[in-house]
Amino acid sequence: MIAPPLMSYDRATGRLEGATAIERCAALAFAAGARASAPMHHRGFSIGCRMITAFIDQREIVVTLGGDARFAFPFGDGYWSLLLDRSFVYEGEIERFLRSVADVDYGFIDGGANFGFWSVLASSRPFGSHPVIAIEASSVNAAKLRRNAELNEGRFKILHRAIGSTTGNTVWLGGAKHEAFRVEEADGGAGESVEMISLDSLLDQGLVSSGQRLVIKLDVEGMEIEAAKGGKQLLANETVIIVEDHGSDRAHTVSRYLLEEARCQLFVFDEASERYEALTDLAMLDRIKASTAFGYNVFATNSPFWAERIRSIPPSTSH
Repeated sequence: MIAPPLMSYDRATGRLEGATAIERCAALAFAAGARASAPMHHRGFSIGCRMITAFIDQREIVVTLGGDARFAFPFGDGYWSLLLDRSFVYEGEIERFLRSVADVDYGFIDGGANFGFWSVLASSRPFGSHPVIAIEASSVNAAKLRRNAELNEGRFKILHRAIGSTTGNTVWLGGAKHEAFRVEEADGGAGESVEMISLDSLLDQGLVSSGQRLVIKLDVEGMEIEAAKGGKQLLANETVIIVEDHGSDRAHTVSRYLLEEARCQLFVFDEASERYEALTDLAMLDRIKASTAFGYNVFATNSPFWAERIRSIPPSTSH
């Protein structure tokens, strides 16, 4: 039996190749569903994807994100198929920041890398070709992560670990959605066990060096504070951490820890001013976190260099 051709999609041109007629129809439906659900923060999009994928073969699509960045995921995936809508921008405040610092010599740590979207981009030429360490707890996601490393000439290192406050303990990973797996201290009766690693242990392993400029993206589903506690040495260096403060958390727990206990300078993208604003009063988040349905990225640093670079990013006109 002859294997079907690789299915690929170029976001810059909208060109879809290697797809059957029914897959082309499905791709149009995914793009239309992404646009239609955008005002509701894409609620219901994954349900629509499941309905459509019931009628097509399950296989991979490789999306060209731009330049030398290629990103593969299962065609019809209820999370990443949003990329088939060319107008969709994934976490635009992170993309804009990374583009603005493409000229800086830094290492990128992709904590909770999932399939490696940010690992692919940060290591690509348009974003500065930075060295990347991608850390992912799920073995299923790690397999997809390795696939994306292969598609991009193996240019980032992968660690199959959960990020926490210490190194060596075993924790349990559970959940039904690949983008929302959660780490638990004890066996919940389902999921998989995975070894924990602290961010500071990357220094001990020689994977990063003291004084090296770093950008750390943390998307670790409720373990953000524990991960930050395990990265105190790195936070004291030339590091900026990008971490999610979920809209449903009206106490702003993650930002409160970083501001009041870790003593970081915080910045958050404010759609009202189109700028990354200094976050000195957490009450500001009451306005910025307008939706309880998704997370808001906060940038935390103790580095004057990174603070100045964030302040210098000009107002956005297309966020």
